[in-house]
Amino acid sequence: MSSTSSPSSGQSPESGARAPIAVAMDAPSLDVLAEWSAAVAPIVSTVKVGLEVFCRDGAAAVHAARQAAADAGQSDIDLFLDLKLHDIPATVGGAARAVAPLAPSFLTVHAAGGAAMIASAAEALPDTRITAVTILTSMDSSDLEAIGMAGPPRDAAVRLAMLAVAAGARAIVCSPQEVAAIRAVVPADVTLITPGVRPAGASLDDQRRVATPEQAIADGADLLVIGRPITGAEDPRAAAQAIARSLADAS
Repeated sequence: MSSTSSPSSGQSPESGARAPIAVAMDAPSLDVLAEWSAAVAPIVSTVKVGLEVFCRDGAAAVHAARQAAADAGQSDIDLFLDLKLHDIPATVGGAARAVAPLAPSFLTVHAAGGAAMIASAAEALPDTRITAVTILTSMDSSDLEAIGMAGPPRDAAVRLAMLAVAAGARAIVCSPQEVAAIRAVVPADVTLITPGVRPAGASLDDQRRVATPEQAIADGADLLVIGRPITGAEDPRAAAQAIARSLADAS
């Protein structure tokens, strides 16, 4: 993961290390996805291709994001393939092998699928950081209760994170509100990824357990997933730049 690093204080995000941000490429078309990727690639470390886009466009979405980033001078952009796989171990292992030619830096699976499922994915893609999703940031305590999962969300996320790391996951997805607790119990080389990140004053949309980018990093996050606050802006490049600078100023 050569490009993921935090910007240093006072440094322009375009003059040195790119910001630890994964921009969610939830684009309505491949052309728009390419535009977004080209706009943000000089500023952020990672582009994220999610389930909706991958189901619609498949590998073409990955190729479009990478090519646009390369055209913008960032051929080493990290790819976060966010498929949230959740099935029996053999099926998840097979799905992981199926995306191996795309060489993602990160591939998500649901931690709730259990240790054997996570291990199957990790064995199938040893060069990828299998990334275990703990509790979705759209869920709260009442949602956990409704599905019969012991909460509160922080406790559930910590339990799932520890299980996943023991099974071979090398990255964890959790909300900013759980990241400090998880950082305290997993090895330092485990990458903690936080969606539910919103700049101060931004709309929460369908997110419930959120924090600002600065707070998430301060609490131990390594990579911030940010979508609509960047891609929904009139100028996605400027929006990414503003968040990157706020992180640099806070470091």
